[in-house]
Amino acid sequence: MAVDDRGFSLRTVAAAVYLPTLLFGIGEGALIPLIPAAASSLGATIAIAGTIAAMLKIGELIGDIPSGILVSRIGERTAMITAVAVALIAAVVIMLAPNPAVLGIGVFVLGLATAVFALARHAFMTTYVPLRYRARSLSLLGGVFRGGHFVGPLLSAPIIHLTGGMAGVYWTMVVFCLSAAIVLLILPDPEKVLRATRADRESTTPEIAVAPSGIVSTISRNRRVLGTVGVGAAILSALRSARTVIIPLWAVSLGVDEASTALIIGLAGALDFALFYVSGHIMDRYGRLWGALPPLIGLGAGLALLALTHDVSAAIVWMCIAAGFLAVANGMSSGILMTLGADLAGTRNPAPFLGAWRFVTDAGAAASPLLIAGITGVASIAVAAGSLSGLAVLGVGVMATWLPRYVDKPRRDQ
Repeated sequence: MAVDDRGFSLRTVAAAVYLPTLLFGIGEGALIPLIPAAASSLGATIAIAGTIAAMLKIGELIGDIPSGILVSRIGERTAMITAVAVALIAAVVIMLAPNPAVLGIGVFVLGLATAVFALARHAFMTTYVPLRYRARSLSLLGGVFRGGHFVGPLLSAPIIHLTGGMAGVYWTMVVFCLSAAIVLLILPDPEKVLRATRADRESTTPEIAVAPSGIVSTISRNRRVLGTVGVGAAILSALRSARTVIIPLWAVSLGVDEASTALIIGLAGALDFALFYVSGHIMDRYGRLWGALPPLIGLGAGLALLALTHDVSAAIVWMCIAAGFLAVANGMSSGILMTLGADLAGTRNPAPFLGAWRFVTDAGAAASPLLIAGITGVASIAVAAGSLSGLAVLGVGVMATWLPRYVDKPRRDQ
């Protein structure tokens, strides 16, 4: 674990930092891939099911607005416990939803909770992890979340098979969210532990102005970087979000059952999870651009593969291949959005800027499922996949042009 020249160590609080994220990720991972199937079982069309799945990212987007101020005022651990409580309420609403509209509300509330939970841990890592280990530590955080989203669907598949329905999946989410809350309450607050021993450290990255103010003023203060690097990050976020929505929708369109869908997504998640530390190591050693461009290219190529194979005779096989390809590309991007946000925010009260940064990137993530749903309703899901693959080309151009201007390349000796 990362230790700086003054003896800082994250190892002393690693369990309190990463374990709640893993548990929360497993709970979410068990449920999220099955949202389109749940919507379909309530009578929703594929386009409407895609819209309901998009409510998760829309909730995250809206949740970004107050989360920076909330975390600054009440602290990371309290904010995470609050987020877990809201997630439990969302799980109950989703479980009891009598129609697609109520299901969409529950998914939206889950997105709100996810936004607060993720930003709280992101702000903590930005403040306390030394720059030279930042990408690896944040990639590990992203990898822990990915681990949860890998384990969750693999738990869902046998639960659905044994119970004959999705009720057990909802209870799985409840159990893991409660477990995350218990861990947060029992283990020492890592913010307090490290604050007591923290030595002031100088950052080698340019400080972006962050004031303890609302998200609108923070975006205004940092409009140039958010309008350039932030746009490139939003495109990458959109493509990553597309992957999580389009594979379940693809399975529904091909008639794949829920248990098989969960198994396919879980196995793809294993590839995603396996690459998280590789991504962080590459970014810390060779620069952030290497954590952005290869995933953009890979995600675009994977979506193009889907678009070209929807109507072939072996469509399900090609779906599995594309799911694996997208998972590898996504795994190579592990931690990149959090790392860029941390690089640009600085360590003094980073939460307001991180709230603005996550708002911009989550805007891309929220727009992507809506774009998929809209294009699917007008044309087809294959056309939606092809359209998003073209977006990757724009993302490569934006990142290649602007990212080197704002984020320095780490030295080779680090």
